Amino acid sequence: MAVLLATGVLVGGVMGAAYARARRGWRDYQVTKDSVPGLRRAAWLLIRLAATKVGVVALLLVGAVAYAAVGPDHEQAEPAPSPSPSSSATHDAPKGR
Repeated sequence: MAVLLATGVLVGGVMGAAYARARRGWRDYQVTKDSVPGLRRAAWLLIRLAATKVGVVALLLVGAVAYAAVGPDHEQAEPAPSPSPSSSATHDAPKGR
């Protein structure tokens, strides 16, 4: 009789632990399933924000390139500056003692 009682307690303990584990897993699954729409919305919001920033930077770059492309053209070379005499060339070196 004691063997049957011990076997029943052992089987009941194993089955109870398995049932508790299954309930915790189901509860975790339900919480995660309920949070998915909110997380999906947050992910799309972050993607939209990043895409907007990339779009603004791209527009600024395109505008800068367009501005540089239609800017004034220097077809004629400007006159080069005339060389100025250096101060060492006009300075008299002191005579030796």
